[in-house]
Amino acid sequence: MTGVRTTRATNTIAVITCLAWAVAALTGRSEWVAYQLGFIPVRAIAQGPFLIPYGLTPLTATLAHGGLIHLAFNMLLFVYCGRILEATLGWPAMLILYGAGAYGAAVGQYFAGPSSAIPMIGASGAISAVLAVYALLFGRNEVKRIGPIPSHWVRALWLAAAWMGMQALIAVATLKTDFGVATAAHVGGFLAGLILARPLLSWRYGLPKS
Repeated sequence: MTGVRTTRATNTIAVITCLAWAVAALTGRSEWVAYQLGFIPVRAIAQGPFLIPYGLTPLTATLAHGGLIHLAFNMLLFVYCGRILEATLGWPAMLILYGAGAYGAAVGQYFAGPSSAIPMIGASGAISAVLAVYALLFGRNEVKRIGPIPSHWVRALWLAAAWMGMQALIAVATLKTDFGVATAAHVGGFLAGLILARPLLSWRYGLPKS
């Protein structure tokens, strides 16, 4: 029962995300929702008739998805990794990690194209942060270090490459190419996870600083 109680953040995020997609799909307003909830880089300098404040759109963008396959793949991976990670780090750390991943994704997407008017949608960036920490803590495949890069970071980077490749394949397979594949967002989210891994562990378990 303890494991179930300590995964409420992961479960809640997944349920809210699925409900948001269902409402948009059932009302036939998926494209409108994408532009309202999505993170649009150019909004930093060009405001428009939007309902959501620009500073919140990195978070609301995680609620909009390009289709059922996109949503299902993201949520399945998030729930699998997130529940294990949350049981280890606790629900506050999971919320911080997910939020940081969302904003890290937005930062990456912004610097990749600050004048872009294409919405960044989906939870992939936030999930990238979760995957980064999951890979660092639970990755079991032995890999060799590359120069100064430690082996556990190499393992995480390989997972990041595979994750972005799968996202690209889903976009092509479902013909959801209107909004493109936000590679920079995945990188930004993943980096946020790598940066937060040790601080979150220290916060949870009081690890010595080094």
